[in-house]
Amino acid sequence: MIQTVYIVRLIIYERILHTMEEHVLADRLTENPMKDTKENGTVTFSQFSSSVRTMVRIRQKYQAIKKRRMEIATTSASQIFASSRSSSPNVFTFDDIPINSNLSSPRKRKKRKGRVLYPNNNLRAVPTKERSKAKKCLYLLCVIVFLQIYNAIENLDDHVLKYDLDGLEKTLKREVFGQQEATERLLGHLQDYLSTYVHNKPLVLSLHGPTGVGKSHVGRLLAQHFRSVVGDQLVMQYFVLHHCPTDDDIPQCIKALSLQISMTVTQAEEEEKIPLFIFDEMEHMPGELMDMLHNVIRPQNNNEYLNAIYILIGNLGHDDITKFVLHNSSVSASGPLSLTQELTPWLRNYLHGYHQIFLEVELIPFTLLEKSHVMDCFTDEMSREGFYPDRSHVERLAEELSYYIVGELEFSRSGCRQVVAKVNLL
Repeated sequence: MIQTVYIVRLIIYERILHTMEEHVLADRLTENPMKDTKENGTVTFSQFSSSVRTMVRIRQKYQAIKKRRMEIATTSASQIFASSRSSSPNVFTFDDIPINSNLSSPRKRKKRKGRVLYPNNNLRAVPTKERSKAKKCLYLLCVIVFLQIYNAIENLDDHVLKYDLDGLEKTLKREVFGQQEATERLLGHLQDYLSTYVHNKPLVLSLHGPTGVGKSHVGRLLAQHFRSVVGDQLVMQYFVLHHCPTDDDIPQCIKALSLQISMTVTQAEEEEKIPLFIFDEMEHMPGELMDMLHNVIRPQNNNEYLNAIYILIGNLGHDDITKFVLHNSSVSASGPLSLTQELTPWLRNYLHGYHQIFLEVELIPFTLLEKSHVMDCFTDEMSREGFYPDRSHVERLAEELSYYIVGELEFSRSGCRQVVAKVNLL
């Protein structure tokens, strides 16, 4: 800043000196310096000498300022050289800027890596980010679980196919008449239970209904089917009046039945199959034998009879089933009766009072058969015996049976029980 002031002052002095020299030279050429021309305004000798003195002083002042300027320039050069070595200049001037510097493109500052101050007051570099190995383990675990689930589903399908439930369904639809709801529930329970081999309790189904509606016939069809898929030794049919006819035989019957069930279950465990036990005529089973059977099917902590199917067949509560069907037969005009939803709760209460074994069972009630169903039974039996099932002949045989008549509906009192005897008389 001081150097700039000196430069300005030098310029001003140079211009003043140059102007005065021009005036002095002009006066010397045009006027006589010895004349005294005070009257008409010309320059006198005294005035000329004063002008020269002023010019000399200005020139001396100019020389002094010029010399001072040179000293200041030398001092500034040394300061600039010294400031280039120091951290920052004391006075900023534009003279310090290098000539070859590119002002239009300033240098980019490099980003410094972040540092973390740890508790021990040491600066350490931030650890490099590494991919967690736990993600790979998690992905591997997901793949393993998916494969296990897929394999389990495949095994379930194979397990169900081993028992050929589709073939059983076709057999029941072909040979059982008027019990569509009961057969569907039966197949549903078997499908759910046979989908896997490991269970926490056995499957116990209890078929109830009036005489001749197809309960024992369904039991025979189940026995035939399971014998074809699991073998004869893993299927047992127990008829109470045949295997334990008198009360004196009850102790021996209990021992023999318990031993037979244990041996069958053990063999089924070794072969990884599910055995089938069918008990018919439950209404005639003694209480002691029923208690033993209850202990077998009741799930316990160390029960070896978990993987098994028990079918209980009887006509317990058949009177109430008959009354229910006859009383609600008007509903059948708009749709079939739903015994499962309406009759099963009452039937369960009745059977619980009869014996505790029915606390562990799934009830499947069978309804009364209509006259059309009885005619289907005659047609099927005549075909089996080699007779041509003429429609008029079948109707004549069906007319020989007794029926409950409710409006336009006719329900057989004995179901299809007498059909075989009637056909044998032909």
